[in-house]
Amino acid sequence: MQQTTSVEKKYNKWIVILSVVIPVAVAILFGIKIPGAQPLTFLPPIYAIINGITAILLIWAVVSIKKGKRNLHENLMKTCIALSLAFLVMYVAYHMTSDSTPFGGNGVVKYIYYFILITHIFLSIGVIPLVLISYVRALAQRFDRHKRISKITFPIWLYVAITGVVVYLMISPYYV
Repeated sequence: MQQTTSVEKKYNKWIVILSVVIPVAVAILFGIKIPGAQPLTFLPPIYAIINGITAILLIWAVVSIKKGKRNLHENLMKTCIALSLAFLVMYVAYHMTSDSTPFGGNGVVKYIYYFILITHIFLSIGVIPLVLISYVRALAQRFDRHKRISKITFPIWLYVAITGVVVYLMISPYYV
């Protein structure tokens, strides 16, 4: 069994707190509408683009680390985290100023949409602690442990980023 470093121990409490607080705060804020606020209807395509860029950068980051470019990998991953935070702020802002858009498709497409949407939502919640743990392990220079969890984190985060774009493309014809 491997020892947890003091850096990891220092951040473990924050990982747990953020992994709970972020989804709960989003759920609460999702249900709050700002009275009289101008709907921020321009945001969904922007945060879909952010998801697409995140997916590309995640792949680039993996390629870069496999080529031994640690600094590039680190910078790309920090950018992915920043983009994910920007997405989150925009997503919440949009939903606090606009009503949710119902999916207008039917038949098999409707079931595909809801499957993608539901898996996207649940995995976006689950990826939070994985990203934080991966980041802290790299910060602690525990690259053996970082690599192990990153093999789980990467495909989930990539799925969330890609399905964010897919969900937007599927729902965009129904925006008012």
